[in-house]
Amino acid sequence: MPIEFIGYISNNNSSETIVRQGPVLDPTHIEAVAKAHENAGFDRVLLAFHSTTPDSLQVGQYVLGVTGRLNVLIAQRPGFTSPTLLARQLATIDQFSKGRVALHVITGGNATELKQDGNTIDDKDERYARTSEFLDVVRAEWTSDKPFDYTGKYYQVRSGFSQVKPFSREGIRIFIGGASDAAIEVAGKHADTFALWGESYAQVRDVTARVRNAAARHGRPTPRFSLSVRPILADTEEAAWAKAEAILERAAVLQDATGYRKPADGHATAGARRLLALADQGTRIDKRLWTEIAKLTGANSNTTALVGTPEQVAEVFGDYYDLGISHFLIRGFDPLIDAIEYGRELIPLTRKLVAERQAANRVAAE
Repeated sequence: MPIEFIGYISNNNSSETIVRQGPVLDPTHIEAVAKAHENAGFDRVLLAFHSTTPDSLQVGQYVLGVTGRLNVLIAQRPGFTSPTLLARQLATIDQFSKGRVALHVITGGNATELKQDGNTIDDKDERYARTSEFLDVVRAEWTSDKPFDYTGKYYQVRSGFSQVKPFSREGIRIFIGGASDAAIEVAGKHADTFALWGESYAQVRDVTARVRNAAARHGRPTPRFSLSVRPILADTEEAAWAKAEAILERAAVLQDATGYRKPADGHATAGARRLLALADQGTRIDKRLWTEIAKLTGANSNTTALVGTPEQVAEVFGDYYDLGISHFLIRGFDPLIDAIEYGRELIPLTRKLVAERQAANRVAAE
């Protein structure tokens, strides 16, 4: 099972510990971070979607234009763009980039934020039902060799057809995240890769088992699994934990200035609730999973971290790999510097460790 490293490109230089100084959409920053990820050995980068931020489709096009090998994972929310149109938009970009596009489907658990884009469906399970229909239509646009009809509760298409198809026969990969039962069911039907936040070993076993069962119910192969986490690295373990505490202190001081704070309405998605439940178990889980930033911010994004030396964090990635994780979405608190640092040791060490485990498994099987 090959592994893949996914980075993250924000629209400007900001994080839980960095207050934005430049423009909201900073092409210079985006280009620098994109090239840093490519040079660091990342396979792909995520372009996020929020109701008030620059359009991830166009940011993704820009990233593809300033890089030569780096793939993009473009986040989109079903319900705000016609599925036939989005399918053609993504297929067009995929053709221009010769197959460097994947789609990250974010149904969205925060009904308040979704209303900023005109959402009228408050019930989350119903939004996931809409997502399932949305992906039915997207897949049909990408694969149908003749006009098709589709009749659902949320989408009706007559003689739908796309002249432009994805670049490769394998098509455009679909990533889906979420922790609710409705999310798991949609993932079982549609996901090529299922995305988890940085959870404990026990939580990973639980979620991946639920997704496997859902895929089996739909007669589909098990999707791949991705884990999102924030590595905090240093030359020694003691220095790494000191660095983590400094990050926490700075994040706490800057919460109002950065906006990375607990939602004022107390809202938490199912995934956030899982991370907060993990934080209630302690600040350090398993070998070195650190929960303090998740607790500070209400886990309103992927906020658990792995703390240690590059060798120690690579070892934990090896543990997750043994649990079925093949994709690691990693981002730091200093976006440009951390991407470069990950490429220096963490990514090569993890690839080497996983290759050794794969070889040992082959020998054992023989």
